[in-house]
Formats: sequence, structure tokens, C-alpha cells
Amino acid sequence: MMPGAILVTGAAGFAGRHLVDLLTRQSTPVVGWHRPRNTRISRNHNSGSDASPATLRDDIHWMSVELLDRDAVIDAIAAIQPSAVYHLAGSAHVAQSWQYTLATYQGNVLAMHHLLVGLREARVTPRVLVTCSATVYAPQHRPITETDPLAPASPYATSKLAQEMLSRRACQDDGIPTLIARSFNHIGPGQDPSYVTAGIARQVARIEAGKQDPVLTLGNLEPKRDLTDVRDTVRAYVAMMATATPGVPYNVCSGRQLSIGGVVETFVARAKTPIRIVQDPSLFRPSDTPVLVGDPARLTADTGWTPQVPFEQTVDELLDYWRDRIRQEL
Repeated sequence: MMPGAILVTGAAGFAGRHLVDLLTRQSTPVVGWHRPRNTRISRNHNSGSDASPATLRDDIHWMSVELLDRDAVIDAIAAIQPSAVYHLAGSAHVAQSWQYTLATYQGNVLAMHHLLVGLREARVTPRVLVTCSATVYAPQHRPITETDPLAPASPYATSKLAQEMLSRRACQDDGIPTLIARSFNHIGPGQDPSYVTAGIARQVARIEAGKQDPVLTLGNLEPKRDLTDVRDTVRAYVAMMATATPGVPYNVCSGRQLSIGGVVETFVARAKTPIRIVQDPSLFRPSDTPVLVGDPARLTADTGWTPQVPFEQTVDELLDYWRDRIRQEL
């Protein structure tokens, strides 16, 4: 095994693959965990990606580890003795958490517990970045700061708050320096089309290819969101690993407010054919926060991080990604 390597759980997922791209530019070896394909443990483990480990880079060491298997996690941690841990694995879909509530809690809370148990059993205390969520906040009509009230409004959000509480306890009681990233929405090439921007880009690409009528069918267009390019998000994670304060939450966000309707219009304006927009009430979520925009001032002050990728560039690259995917399907 690779003692002292950087461990990335969920390395085959959407953000995980982009993080691995960044980490492999360093000299420290990287170990990536992915979920076993033939596991008997049933759970919804949507990490936001349509990738599989077989399609990924071969310059890191891959391990098949089921995070819900306590003994498997303990054994894997003992073998690696990681120097740093990025915990990205988990159930990542807010809307699906209403249908797969138990699986959401397993994927986010129980998996986090097992990872911390593994570190305690191995008697190692690396810095551990935990990807928590901005959905833990109570709604505000202004950019949210880390001191604003918490009021999670979905099974996903409550599971992420529980995950954060486990992280704080490990920091305070076990001496494991956990770094809490309250991530806002991050988007970019490679994301599963069940997420709004990837879904829009895929529909536009299908329309351009003549595989779908020139109509975008969408849910609620009113919510306003803070959208960050995933490559900026993983840069923030690496910056946090270097200098963030353990046990203190950090908003990982752009500070930019965009309505879903405005996002859709940006995609439609870049389409190669006219497209009509239609709302479908059946696609509305049971609970949808009207505004979710963050203030990244603490993150910038403590790490020097700022977003670099313009939203329009992300849109263009998302469209190109899905145009290539649709061409491959023809």
C-alpha cells in the first residue's frame, strides 16, 4: 500500500475526479476510493457523476471500499495511514433524498462515522476535509455568512448537518483536525444530468442533434442560487487543506446570485437552434429554498482563495461536453 498518501473518498464522483486532477499535479501519491460495484449493501449513492473507475486516470491508486462496511473501512485506513483525507463520498442529491431518505442518512452520516472510526483505530490524525453543505442554513435574502442560523429543510440537509456535527466532535474529542466545507452548488463538465445545469446542457445538445423536440421542460425557475465552477470548488478544498482552521465552517461559494430562469436563458442563448422553455409542476421539489447565496469572505481571508472561472465559460464547456456525449450516442 502507499503509507502517507492523500486519500480521496468518492474519487470517481463528479467533484472527486476534478479534485484528483488537481492533486496529481503535486508530488504526494493519491489513493482514490470508489464504491464496490457488486456490494450487497443497498443505498442511493449519487455523487453527481456518470463516471466509473474504469474510465478514469491510471496515475493514482484505486481501492474499492464500501464506506458502510465498518471493518472494510478500518482495514483500508490502516493500510493507507493517510497524510490527508478529502471526504467527498456520499449521497449528494437533494431532490432524491425525499425518496431515498434512509440511504441518504447512511451515505452521509454512517459513512462519515465509519471513516472517523477508521482513523481512530489506526491512531492517525491527518487533516480531514469534509464536504458539508450550504443547505444547512435558514433561508436569507442576502449572501449567507457562516454565523447565520441553521435550519435544514430536507433529508439531505439534515444528513449533512449531522455529518458536520460528527466532524466537530472528532475535532474536539479525538484530535482529528476536521475542515468543514459548507459547499454551495458547484457545476461543470462531467456532472450527472439529474442536476439542473447538466440536465439543461444535455437537453440543449439533444435538441441541436435532432433527438428531442425544441422544448426545454423544467421545474421551478424562480429560485436563486450561488453557482461555482467545480474546478474553483476543488481549488478551495485544496486551499482549505493547507490553511483553514479545523472545526470552523467555511462557505465554499462564488458570492454570485443567479436565478434558475436566468441560467436557462444563458444556455438557450448559446444554443444553435431556437428553443422554447416549458415549466412542468411535477418537477418541482417538495421544499425549495427561494434564495441560497453565500458569502465567501471567511474562506478568502483564511486561504486567499477566490473564484476564477467565469460562469459563461462554465456554460460553454458544459454545452461542449454534452454535444460530444450526444455525438457519441448517434
